[in-house]
Amino acid sequence: MKPFIYDPPNETMPREELEQFQLERLQSTIYRCYRNVQFYGSVMRDLQLTPDDFTTLEDLRRLPFTTKEHLRNSYPYGMFAVPLREVRRIHSSSGSTGVAIVVGYTANDLDHWTGLVARNLAAAGVTDEDVVQIFFGFGLFSGGFGLHQGAERIGASVLPASTADIHKQISVMQDFRTTILVGTPSYARQIAETIAESDISVQSLSLKGGLFGAEPWSERTRQIIEENLVITALDIYGLAELGGPGVAGECPFKCGLHIAEDHFIAEVIDPETGEVLEAGREGELVLTAIHKEAFPLLRYRTGDITTLHIEPCECGRTHARMSRVYRRTDDMIAIRGVKVFPADIQAEIEDMEGVGSRMQIVLDREGHEDTIEVQIELTRPPAGGGLSSLDRQRQATQDRLGDFLRMPVRVRFVEPSTLAPLGEKTTMVVDNRNG
Repeated sequence: MKPFIYDPPNETMPREELEQFQLERLQSTIYRCYRNVQFYGSVMRDLQLTPDDFTTLEDLRRLPFTTKEHLRNSYPYGMFAVPLREVRRIHSSSGSTGVAIVVGYTANDLDHWTGLVARNLAAAGVTDEDVVQIFFGFGLFSGGFGLHQGAERIGASVLPASTADIHKQISVMQDFRTTILVGTPSYARQIAETIAESDISVQSLSLKGGLFGAEPWSERTRQIIEENLVITALDIYGLAELGGPGVAGECPFKCGLHIAEDHFIAEVIDPETGEVLEAGREGELVLTAIHKEAFPLLRYRTGDITTLHIEPCECGRTHARMSRVYRRTDDMIAIRGVKVFPADIQAEIEDMEGVGSRMQIVLDREGHEDTIEVQIELTRPPAGGGLSSLDRQRQATQDRLGDFLRMPVRVRFVEPSTLAPLGEKTTMVVDNRNG
């Protein structure tokens, strides 16, 4: 696909000019936070800082980090920087790991958000000639609405298929001649594998590309999607706290996700010490929203592990790129003295026949000993069928994970959509231990 730049003046801005642009927006945002958000006003007064003290981008480091706990403590409207009468839409996180995080949008916020998502779609080659099928959920989760708005901004025809079952999704693709798929990578992989095992000829479809996000996914999953659907599959990145999708996205060169630096200032820090790391070193992504009216955030710790690259991309964009996110700081599991990330366990099972990429790790304690169970959604019955084949597949998976973790592991296969509705992300770790 030909790389297309939706907003050339901003996406290809020379770096020196971009940094001056960021500083001006940062100063305006800090002033509004100081005046209108009690949390930030209190933090700055406690540090004896005023908005006039921020004269360079490096001065941003004088502020402490904002964390998810701060947002939960402000539930529901404590972090809003405008009166509720100016808020045109409210989205929220699921709250599956605690109190939900509530995010508001003014009319301008919605307009800017739509433009940012349009950038990601355009980078994937989406035009007004395309039919975009979205299988993200539509609701308090912001993903479906964000991609819908962005596609309409470009002029594409939009099919809000949401979380319809997999055979309905394929039927819609066939009947309406879908050209672009948008949703979670795990669901896209299931669609790809279902089509590969059916009598449907992929050449009879009109597909050319896809944008997938809301959960970590590996290059192996990308390969399966691309080979079985004959498309280019690109990663998109966003998080509810920063407004949803549109924060960053890949172009066809697949050399990292372009961050919308005219809307966000990105830092990478050592997650243990908080030290800001230079470009090229891996750490935790920290984002500052510099163009939001209702819900600006300063130095928000995302929990996502990545690396920043500031050299320009071949596509012509000059904004920094972030490596794809596979791990989170809060995902690390410590069990029986072993530390491991869920993504590492996921990578062990991804190339096993019939085993999907959607899983959940359940930690428990029996007596004085920790236990681990990995629940995995099956994409199809094992070859040969029957209970014995299923038991052999489960034992093989259990042995593989046991060897990898060097401890006993229980594996339980579950039906698709058991861990979460198709199209929605799963809770990766459930820790039932008492400390």
